Amino acid sequence: MKDQALLLVNLGSPASTEVADVRRYLNQFLMDPYVIDLPWPVRRLLVSLILIKRPEQSAHAYASIWWDEGSPLVVLSQRLQKAMGEAWLHGPVELAMRYGEPSIETQLLKLAGQGIKKVTLAPLYPQFADSTVTTVVEEARRVLRERKLAVQLSILEPFYDQPEYLDALVASAKPHLAQDFDHLLLSFHGLPERHLRKLDVTGSHCCGSANCCATAPAEVLEHCYRAQCMHSADAFATQLGLPSDKWSVSFQSRLGRAKWIEPYTEQRLEALAAQGVKKVLVMCPAFVADCIETLEEIGDRGAELFREAGGEELVLVPCLNDHPDWVTALNTLCERAHVRA
Repeated sequence: MKDQALLLVNLGSPASTEVADVRRYLNQFLMDPYVIDLPWPVRRLLVSLILIKRPEQSAHAYASIWWDEGSPLVVLSQRLQKAMGEAWLHGPVELAMRYGEPSIETQLLKLAGQGIKKVTLAPLYPQFADSTVTTVVEEARRVLRERKLAVQLSILEPFYDQPEYLDALVASAKPHLAQDFDHLLLSFHGLPERHLRKLDVTGSHCCGSANCCATAPAEVLEHCYRAQCMHSADAFATQLGLPSDKWSVSFQSRLGRAKWIEPYTEQRLEALAAQGVKKVLVMCPAFVADCIETLEEIGDRGAELFREAGGEELVLVPCLNDHPDWVTALNTLCERAHVRA
């Protein structure tokens, strides 16, 4: 009997490019205490200030990359869901978004109504962060608890170092790396430094340096987003045999005045152009599906910044999306989580 479902979860998207829909989405996203980890009154004030101008700016950005079928993130996630539906043998495969629709609550209620007793929850984030993985898991647990659903969860843990993920990343990138280029930039989503420091169980290890990440003990690496990003990047470059001067790492998508982990992507692009790099490839390995952060932030604004700084061409390498090797890898990872529970 196929009574053991798979629930894929990605970040989410506004329902449309209308300012009202973008404001609603941003409010839900930014009011999550795992995203802006400040006391509720301070968070409410800060988000209210952000929502004065940001929705109109973001609506314009979304409109510039919106597809006829809808949000690229949602469309690509739906394609992955469809492919996983053919690979996953235990029951239905559903897709939820942490913010926006379809919600985690909607999908868990749907599965429970179908008699599903066990759900493998798959947050689609290779590296761990409270603002991605923890908030998905805690929202799912909240729904089960408050709705009194007799559903057992098994959880796909971050897979930044898993051979299946790394092999799929290499396979998806190889055709693009076969072309002539001067430098490969691996741009990961950024986080405020305080998010890393508060999870440092040693209380003293996290200093944000490359050496710090390379020497992070297991108990730090388990929850250190930056160290996990560096691990993924090093393993990826090693598998491809890339010389150390041919690639580098940066972090994008800063918001607000807090100190975020470095180096920043925009500064790295400017530095590469100043060093004489004419053609740069950019990959975004923290995302498994292309979205506003890849298509607009890197593909449009990043490319313009690079050219203005003296570079000639920025090529955005697509995310894993529904690449066949990624479908196979994700199914293997989810099977492993399913059996382990």
